[in-house]
Amino acid sequence: MQILEDIRCFDGRQLRVQHASEACACDMIFSVFLPPHAATKKVPVLWWLSGLTCTDQNFVTKAGAQRMAAELGIAIVAPDTSPRGEGVPGDPAASWDFGLGAGFYVDATQAPFDRHYRMYRYVQQELPQLVGAEFALDLQRQAISGHSMGGHGALTLALNHPEQYKSVSAFSPICAPSQCPWGEKALGGYLGNDRAAWRAHDAVALITDRSFDKPILVEQGLADKFLHTQLKPELLLEACANAGVDLTLNYRAGYDHSYYFIATFIEDHLRFHQQYLS
Repeated sequence: MQILEDIRCFDGRQLRVQHASEACACDMIFSVFLPPHAATKKVPVLWWLSGLTCTDQNFVTKAGAQRMAAELGIAIVAPDTSPRGEGVPGDPAASWDFGLGAGFYVDATQAPFDRHYRMYRYVQQELPQLVGAEFALDLQRQAISGHSMGGHGALTLALNHPEQYKSVSAFSPICAPSQCPWGEKALGGYLGNDRAAWRAHDAVALITDRSFDKPILVEQGLADKFLHTQLKPELLLEACANAGVDLTLNYRAGYDHSYYFIATFIEDHLRFHQQYLS
């Protein structure tokens, strides 16, 4: 493991780390924010999953989460959104919504992506093992959140592993990837044409199939140009209502899909997670 940067950030410590990933068969980079509390004890951790075209740096530099995370004593780990590097295949058509920067937090089963695109296992298993061994993190207290494609990843990981994550939230998540162009392209390309295999990576399908016993917090801007075509939070609202799942869906007038939206409401989400991590 190689530390690429060591930045003093507020009263905490922010690191950018590169390591050789077994899951993704390449070098992967992630960022870690440690609150000052980590100097004397283990602290809870929030996993942040970013969206299409992003890296580990988007949330770190744009969300403004560090001040409140330092105050609440929460570490934040932000992985990249896909494997990268020489030999890692991208979209043959060179589009931005598949391949590099668009791993969709699944374990690909289709060639040539099955060797590198194992973001689900990377986030859920490999990265916790690595950071738990290297940093003062309490892995008995994990929460997960994300934006857009990362909101999809946060929801599906929490729904599949309620024993691992104490709480889950999302900004502008892709709620039903089986029913939108981004999701159909990604799930078909990574997992193949059997739509039954897609259900384990579709929040609406997972809630329909097995319900969920923890509260979910979702933030959605009403000026988001992807709202009706790609995100479809109304399907999540309907599924949660039918299954009796505790969903808080905040529609925010005037807000779009950008990090200005996340920066405005990230404090609310950190305080939400603190309720379950404390």
